[in-house]
Amino acid sequence: MTVAQERIERLAGLASDAAADCNDDRAREYVRLAKRIAERNRLSLPHQFKRFTCDSCDSYLRPGKNARVRLQGGHVVITCDCGTQARYPYE
Repeated sequence: MTVAQERIERLAGLASDAAADCNDDRAREYVRLAKRIAERNRLSLPHQFKRFTCDSCDSYLRPGKNARVRLQGGHVVITCDCGTQARYPYE
């Protein structure tokens, strides 16, 4: 595992902890930093981290707090407070 991958995983954990403590601005900064490190090193973000971040406003999504989760015809639809929707299939 490279240093960049370790740093991305560490930032993902910090973003999760900051969001749990209702520190949304700090969580957003951790998400932005992790995305930037992944872009610079041509790495992909961890699957769990991708699912719980908003692509447009970079906030760490917490269902029931700043995200709405609904099931629609074979898809999970996650709506952020900013209005952006993400759809993920399920079987």
